[in-house]
Amino acid sequence: MNEATPLDLAHAAMEAAPEDDATRLRFYERLADSELFLLLEDEAEGGNATPRIFPVQEDNFVLLFDREERLADFTGAPAPYAALSGRVVVEQLTGQGVGLAVNLETPSAILIPPDAVSWLAETIAHAPAEVEERIAAFHAPRGLPEALIAALDAKLATAQGLADCAFLAATETESGTRGHILAFMDARPGAETALAKAASEALTFSGIEAGALDVGFFRASDAAAGALAKAGLRFDLPEAPEARPVDRPAPGSDPQKPPILR
Repeated sequence: MNEATPLDLAHAAMEAAPEDDATRLRFYERLADSELFLLLEDEAEGGNATPRIFPVQEDNFVLLFDREERLADFTGAPAPYAALSGRVVVEQLTGQGVGLAVNLETPSAILIPPDAVSWLAETIAHAPAEVEERIAAFHAPRGLPEALIAALDAKLATAQGLADCAFLAATETESGTRGHILAFMDARPGAETALAKAASEALTFSGIEAGALDVGFFRASDAAAGALAKAGLRFDLPEAPEARPVDRPAPGSDPQKPPILR
């Protein structure tokens, strides 16, 4: 397969600008958001999966690929694997002294040591604090860096079916405080936490100071909806893909029930 993947592109940008923290952050964001194929010792059973471990110098690594074909090319034979998001992998492996060997023998090959795995797990675990203050007016967003707009656009493109859309707007509270808000419209029940974390990650991985953006949830029938639509920058979220029957899903393909890595 010759087509460059999003992880290939993010890795190439990072390699081209090794001193640029922003491109490095964007690579790790793509890694966390990507579906990855983890090489296993044996087929997953009973909700548990055992990754195949490879020692490299003083550290141990698991093998991950962003395409099934790449895993097959590397192993040269059928091999058991689990399909997991990058964030699930790092959340489960952090603290175990295991690094990530990603896309070996491909353009985006990289060894991520255990301490970097722990850092990434801590970064994506951060959740925004809840605040309550009445907003008096919405205005067009102003003064926000293009890096944040691009990060929000990329992040919300992964939030399939979680809300109808979002508006980025400047705010003015009754006490006179000014700021910005990312307002989600008609979020699906239970999706609020995931959407708030997505916005928080967009801030973190774009290198913007935490607290620079509030997150809110509105219904299209709310009085504020019209003002947001008039003043805000709109982001359309993709619709959820139609469910298709699968005879034997790959281990980890259900994001609600990822296998536990042992």
